[in-house]
Amino acid sequence: MSELHADALRVLGTFRPDDADQAALRAAYLEFLSRHADGMTRGCVPAHLTASALILDASASRVLLTLHRKGGFWAQVGGHCEPSDVTLAGAALREAREESGIDGLRIVGDGPVDLDRHALSSAFGTCGEHLDVRYAIVAPEDARPIVSDESRDVAWFPAEALPDGCVDIKALVTRARRAAVLEIS
Repeated sequence: MSELHADALRVLGTFRPDDADQAALRAAYLEFLSRHADGMTRGCVPAHLTASALILDASASRVLLTLHRKGGFWAQVGGHCEPSDVTLAGAALREAREESGIDGLRIVGDGPVDLDRHALSSAFGTCGEHLDVRYAIVAPEDARPIVSDESRDVAWFPAEALPDGCVDIKALVTRARRAAVLEIS
């Protein structure tokens, strides 16, 4: 995973946060990686980096969310990096394909759109905290998701009407949609 660790340092080093909170997270992630050569693996406890993606429909008006099996909440797709992952973007895209069942997904832009650090409940075992690097991904027109083993359900929601029981992803939705619209324009 040294290649993935190097990619994470490069990605975070070039990430341009749009506010002070995102800048503070970027600095904290870089400092964490400087102290933890294993910081990309789930074996780095209690915290490690993860990769996730907000999947947008082709018009960027709807978002695909998963009803997380362990947590019981609606959220973007994503999760742990695997030994075969060599880039954070690749890990986010792999997770998006696995958890949505959609082929032809496309990453928006050349880097993440959002960072989020969140504590986890005991339902997640030894994982105490995820340092999540979030990407925007666009699905092909008329994409139909399939529920994976990691989810209770997957569904499209209007970007402005997230479901009850959804984790707080309003800033992620805003950043992902802004990136997608800029790319479409």
